[in-house]
Amino acid sequence: MAANKNAGKHPSYDKLNWSPSSIQRKKAYDKKYNESKDAKDHRVELNRANRQAGTYGKMTKMGKDRSHTKDGKMVLESSSSNRGRNGQNGKSTKK
Repeated sequence: MAANKNAGKHPSYDKLNWSPSSIQRKKAYDKKYNESKDAKDHRVELNRANRQAGTYGKMTKMGKDRSHTKDGKMVLESSSSNRGRNGQNGKSTKK
């Protein structure tokens, strides 16, 4: 799949006052992290769950993601809720 050509070009990025060097540092860090064994294993686990459920490639069109619950199961959840929950212990940081 091709990379999103518009990534990082939203006007809200201008408000963050990110310097080009800090953006490059973040891209380098993200690349290194995504090549790590932990990140690869995590993607494999999610892809396997989607394939077994028969939702691989279909739910993203509907705006759904597989989300890990506290007991270790995976459930369908809206992608905005799943990706927005980046707080401690699964608690949302949104107010």
